[in-house]
Amino acid sequence: MEQLIIPPQDLQAFDDFTAAEPVAVDLVYAEASHRDNIFGIALYRKEAKLWGHKDMVALVLAAARICNREYGWILEVKDCLRPVEAQAAMQETEIVRAHPEWMVEPRLLSPPGKGGHPRGMAVDLVPLTENGEDIDMGTRFDHFTEDRNNNPAARNYTAFSDDPAYNRMICENRDKLTAAMTGAAQEAGRVLLPLPQEWWDFRFMPEETARFAPLADADLPEEMKIVNPVYAAAPQQERSSADG
Repeated sequence: MEQLIIPPQDLQAFDDFTAAEPVAVDLVYAEASHRDNIFGIALYRKEAKLWGHKDMVALVLAAARICNREYGWILEVKDCLRPVEAQAAMQETEIVRAHPEWMVEPRLLSPPGKGGHPRGMAVDLVPLTENGEDIDMGTRFDHFTEDRNNNPAARNYTAFSDDPAYNRMICENRDKLTAAMTGAAQEAGRVLLPLPQEWWDFRFMPEETARFAPLADADLPEEMKIVNPVYAAAPQQERSSADG
């Protein structure tokens, strides 16, 4: 089946909504030294905006309003559109090479062109207080486990500590975020997949994203480009064979 092309006008920048909506942007992968950038390289341009498909942006904004109204939270977006060049560069980093198990199903990283991120149809986000302080979710964003059989970032994980009350609080915080995102999707008549192995990752269903071709940075107008030019040459065979 021939995949549909996502035109630039179907992408929106989360940055454009931070003044009027309870959302914030933290472009983690633009800073090599960012505390949440486990890859240790600047994958994105420092001046880049954080783009997403307009349908995903709309869901995040709706969920942010729910979280703000019910819990006093704002939602901080960490990543959404991740062009194929950035996906390819991630796979070549020292930390990923040291952890080949991350590329075995259920994967923690998708191959270039696969998944929701290169279509702007997967979003990584965390809740903050209205003062910008972290809400405890049990792990930080991009907590990639050393032991795939003991993954504290997984949605079904409950053994965070020896304190049952603390464990319940973490599970409740995760449930609140998930309920806001899935509730916003249901209200919009969409089906959302909360990624089982990462509490911060929400995406459209694979059969939905597979209808669209992945985006490369080269596909974007100059003012929308994201990827650090150092990493902006994605292998064409990886991109052309992408189907998910």
